[in-house]
Amino acid sequence: MKLSEFDYYLPEELIAQTPIEKRDESRLMVLDKNTGKIEHKVFKDIIDYLEPGDCLVRNNTKVIPARLYGKKETGANVEFVLLKNIEGDIWEAMVRPGNKLHVGAKVIFGDGLLKAEILESLPDGTRKVKFSYNGIFNEILDQIGLMPLPPYIHESLKDNDRYQTVYAKFNGSAAAPTAGLHFTEDLLKKIEEKGVDIANVTLHVGIGTFRPVKEENIEDHHMHTEDFYIKKEDAEKINNAKTKGKRVIAVGTTSCRVL
Repeated sequence: MKLSEFDYYLPEELIAQTPIEKRDESRLMVLDKNTGKIEHKVFKDIIDYLEPGDCLVRNNTKVIPARLYGKKETGANVEFVLLKNIEGDIWEAMVRPGNKLHVGAKVIFGDGLLKAEILESLPDGTRKVKFSYNGIFNEILDQIGLMPLPPYIHESLKDNDRYQTVYAKFNGSAAAPTAGLHFTEDLLKKIEEKGVDIANVTLHVGIGTFRPVKEENIEDHHMHTEDFYIKKEDAEKINNAKTKGKRVIAVGTTSCRVL
């Protein structure tokens, strides 16, 4: 498949820059795969398309405030986006500008609250970085880090929790599984009361969210790996729905779709 086959016009004014006050009142487009019919609804109407015995699979990953702005010891401004915890205080990070952050370079964040040293340049252009600090790493990130919003969002986020799903649980994502942002506690409760099973997976969204596809033949595009986990009881819920001939609806990064 060619990259050009996926071109379409999206007016910039239709890209929401700030979250709607009530999550489940965002717009919902429903596509019937069999007929091609399109309906325009409100997100909370999704319950009308779910049936008892269906299994709704959601991603309970939690976004960390992974964007850090700091300075090299020389005074040059730099930016890190944390992608993956390798072990201990060693992380894989996307860095800018890359030509100023070679092995051995040292960076200071938050007036010294957090320090970093470049350990290795990785094949895809990212860096292996070791952090040093006093205290608890996640608390320092909460204090000085920013949410790594998609490049088409130009407004700053006033409330970091608004870029988390209401069921976010396990830290590890560099970006939110955005289709899940529209669920509320009340809507999920109503879905369960309708007889729909809810299963969880944990998939930490990584660098692929930020990197554009540059290859004209999309099969030549290198996809970054992402870690995922699923508990036995959640796998059983999914398998049970399939065994009974019911649907499995996955809440993905950009859409909810029947598997």
